[in-house]
Amino acid sequence: MRVLHQFIRPSIFQNTTISFGLALLSPTTVRRFSCSRTIAMPDKRKAPASSGYSDSAGSASNKRSAESTPRKAIKTETSNGTKKEESPTDFDHTRVEERFGIVQREFYPAEMSNKRCAQYNNNEIPRPIEVLEKAISETKKEREKIKVGDAVVHWFKRDLRIKDNKGLSMAAKKAREGKVPLVCVFVVSPEDYQAHFTSPMRVDFDLRTLEVLKADLAELDIPLLVETVEKRKEVPAWLMGKCDEWGTKHLFCNIEYEVDELRRETKLTRSCLNQGINLTAVHDDVVVPPGALATGAGKQYAVYSPWYRAWVAHIHKHPNLLDEWESPGQNPGDARKKFKHLFDSSIPQAPPNKRLSAEDKKKFASLWPAGEHEAHARLDKFLESRIKQYKDKRNLPAVDGTAKVSVHHSAGTLAARTSVRMARDKNGTNKLDSGNAGIMCWISEVAWRDFYKHVLANWPYICMFKPFKYEYTNVEWEYNDDHFKKWCEGQTGFPIVDAAVRQMNSMAYMHNRCRMIVASFLAKDLLLDWRMGERYFMEHLIDGDFASNNGGWGFSASTGVDPQPYFRIFNPLLQSEKFDPDGEYIRKWVPELQDVKGKAIHDPYGRGEGKRASKAGYPKPMVDHKSCRERALARYKDGIGRNTA
Repeated sequence: MRVLHQFIRPSIFQNTTISFGLALLSPTTVRRFSCSRTIAMPDKRKAPASSGYSDSAGSASNKRSAESTPRKAIKTETSNGTKKEESPTDFDHTRVEERFGIVQREFYPAEMSNKRCAQYNNNEIPRPIEVLEKAISETKKEREKIKVGDAVVHWFKRDLRIKDNKGLSMAAKKAREGKVPLVCVFVVSPEDYQAHFTSPMRVDFDLRTLEVLKADLAELDIPLLVETVEKRKEVPAWLMGKCDEWGTKHLFCNIEYEVDELRRETKLTRSCLNQGINLTAVHDDVVVPPGALATGAGKQYAVYSPWYRAWVAHIHKHPNLLDEWESPGQNPGDARKKFKHLFDSSIPQAPPNKRLSAEDKKKFASLWPAGEHEAHARLDKFLESRIKQYKDKRNLPAVDGTAKVSVHHSAGTLAARTSVRMARDKNGTNKLDSGNAGIMCWISEVAWRDFYKHVLANWPYICMFKPFKYEYTNVEWEYNDDHFKKWCEGQTGFPIVDAAVRQMNSMAYMHNRCRMIVASFLAKDLLLDWRMGERYFMEHLIDGDFASNNGGWGFSASTGVDPQPYFRIFNPLLQSEKFDPDGEYIRKWVPELQDVKGKAIHDPYGRGEGKRASKAGYPKPMVDHKSCRERALARYKDGIGRNTA
């Protein structure tokens, strides 16, 4: 993730679209996660052997022992301070991944090898998106022969809106042509939530959004069925079963770019055709589809700046990419009678392990109102009053200078295409890279969301617990329970870090600049395995987005795009002084330091306020940044120089 010298695009999370980050977590949950590490934990990684999705070139699970990457001895430390060093002969890094909650074996096989990553990069193995595109192309003629049945179905996923929804618009058009009802479905998949690190706050947000969406569709006499399917591998069969039940011959959906989802759509495209159903999966989650941009050498961009120039030029050449897709109209009059049971159906509860207390549900409903109406209200307010100052204020966590629509982009209650179009129109020019500096900057931040989706699609092994720079697999990480617990609880002794984590723990959200600071501290100062932080963010962030979160952690840990490990080590004190100069943000989220005066707020123990901080219960800094920086540089040099075959 490229952020000039930042962690994750300064606004990528906080502002607009993505999310890299944290969320709400009770102290009990923190302790359970950091000490026992037995919580389920996969995310949008490689498809589990039991999922029914397979790589046409063979799955990594078939090469488990052969593809495990050898490493040298690793030091681990438990919460009681006991240290252990495991030698190369007895160290099994897959066991460490399990123990520290990095890989959940019930969903995911062992780590993919660097050799296999190189095969993807060298085009020796087809990428899942290429396999899907091939399936779509090869079945196109046969699918187009299928005539409209008794209904047309749109399958909602992360596109929970009526307005400017490509897949929904196409489904509605097909229904009008056939003079049949449009029916909509959404699948609540507990295993997908578990496998993808989805936070309880996000699940709650989605379910609240579905309530709004169901009501809005009902006004058009369009039914929405929301049903729980316990096993993720059974989702395709459930969808085809509903199509058969309703006499449906056309099923529409918008494409997701994680590996599991791409493989599922590939399988569905062919399985549906075998059942006489035309599955139409289209690009909607991004402005410019992955694969549309390439360097002069015909390769995919791995650096944001040239990619962004190409992205802007492509949209200028194809301005229709920003056109608004037509919303569905009224369903035929008999739809309510024919599908009465669907109109009468209710939205199910969240799965047991993703439920919030009644108190928390009320809290988050207030903090993050759901639905596309709220999304547009927030965007309109931002465009009207704050976007022109965005460039100057986006990095100041104490200032409300951002749009705060990241959860809406992630859940799909607001299309990235809509945001770019509306910002462009506010600028009074058809050009995305001219006009008001604040508007141009915000558009470029929304573009980061597209960039990470492109990276995800073109380097699929990042869904498989591998860093973008897979050559950096052998950087030696620490595994220290106590350090991780302090980081999770905002008890590191570094005020800006602790304020940011506590913001997350309170409201399921963190300012983007602070996400960069917090992640850099975990990966560089503590040298903890960055995947622990990656998971923690996704499990607790309401606006969690896999592509952006993974990209942000890759940036922070110097294992992602544009890694530059030898100078991108954030100094928490300098970051604090620069972006929270008066300490307003720190005082808000670290009440122990409210009475600390002046610049001492950034380092109370180092600036004469240690007695006051100690009396209030605030801890001393848990590490020394200077020595940690030197340690990190040495560790990266050693790891990158090692054999990574």
